[in-house]
Amino acid sequence: MNLTTEDKRLLQELCDRHSVSYDKVIQLLKTVNAYELKDRRTGIYDALREIITSDLH
Repeated sequence: MNLTTEDKRLLQELCDRHSVSYDKVIQLLKTVNAYELKDRRTGIYDALREIITSDLH
């Protein structure tokens, strides 16, 4: 996943505005990206759920 500096700034601004954890959004995007090219995406929902419910701020 390649976000430009401007993309990261905009994402941070949106996360701040909506009280969403920037780190969690980045982890979610990385996870979706990792599963994107797989033939089977078994386990993606568990991986996403784990990120969402983690204490990562």
